[in-house]
Amino acid sequence: MDLFDDLPEPTQPGGPVTAARPRAGTEEEEDEKEEEEEEERRAKRKREDAESEADKKEEQGEIKKVCKEGLPVLKGYVAARRGERDEMQDAHVLLPDMSSCLSLPGQSSRVSYFAVFDGHAGARASRFAAEHLHHNLANKFPSSELRDSENVDKLIKKCLLDTFRQTDDDFLKKASSQKPAWKDGSTATCVLVVDDMVYVANLGDSRAVLCRMEAAADGQRRSVTLALSKEHNPTMYEERMRIQRAGGTVRDGRVLGVLEVSRSIGDGQYKRCGVISSPDLRRCQLTANDRFIILACDGLFKVFSADEAVKFVLNIVQEGSGERRAGLTEEEVQFEAACQQLASEAVRRGCADNVTVILVSIGFRAKSSSSSSSQHTQFD
Repeated sequence: MDLFDDLPEPTQPGGPVTAARPRAGTEEEEDEKEEEEEEERRAKRKREDAESEADKKEEQGEIKKVCKEGLPVLKGYVAARRGERDEMQDAHVLLPDMSSCLSLPGQSSRVSYFAVFDGHAGARASRFAAEHLHHNLANKFPSSELRDSENVDKLIKKCLLDTFRQTDDDFLKKASSQKPAWKDGSTATCVLVVDDMVYVANLGDSRAVLCRMEAAADGQRRSVTLALSKEHNPTMYEERMRIQRAGGTVRDGRVLGVLEVSRSIGDGQYKRCGVISSPDLRRCQLTANDRFIILACDGLFKVFSADEAVKFVLNIVQEGSGERRAGLTEEEVQFEAACQQLASEAVRRGCADNVTVILVSIGFRAKSSSSSSSQHTQFD
């Protein structure tokens, strides 16, 4: 039903309201006249409803066309530093276009995937997750017959939860079958981009942040740093309560005084103490004002705040000081240089941990009218 069906039509759209004229003719004639007028009004409303429905369909078609023309173009860059560790225990995955191995929902036409895994007690959990998690995701991804965007959001949420659970279960089975059993664990921060919608799933203390440019009061454009992930450490109230209810303890900010994170892949010996593999899930729609996403392990954020990291990258990209390289555009050269320099600067500032940084540049072929409004919300 049209939103305005219940509103009476104005009898006089303009001018002052005048007194009603006396009725002429017999009551029967007047009743017949009113019935005829009512029939005409009903027929007019039906025609208007049909035209309105046609207009809506045409408008939706135009919106879809504009959105398709305005899809973001994503490019990933990675830098990894061992720091002072004996072994590189981080792992990463960059898949700017994984659409070919998916059955896409609705009108979706591109899916991208980027992930950082920070291993501890060994590199086997992080490497296992880097190798298997996106394959599990592809197998569980919503099928193409879905058309309702709300249902797609719910199914992608379920897909991510199931993907993390299966990846963790598979690794724990493999770890427990070894002699001696593997004790490795890993954080995970994964960014899945479906057209212009970003879905972030994370465990532990690796993080993802978005740089968005917004107009300031003085007319200049300034960067705003948006957190796309949530850290999980045992000192947080909800995390500590879950661990304690499971029979574990938190000492010196660590599970049983040892494990620094409260959610992870692997860490089989801590699963009975409330350490879980259910990720925090967030969703954000990209706009033409967005410049890049930084995914990094805690090695970066031990010596950089999120805002400092964003400004560091922006300065390098805007200065344009990178060396020209064959086959790369000027913008690609700047983002590559920014990614490498950010990781190196973390080590220079004294981070002894492994440092892995993924920098995802965001460009739009054309500004999308549907991108003027943005969301940054956690799933219900």
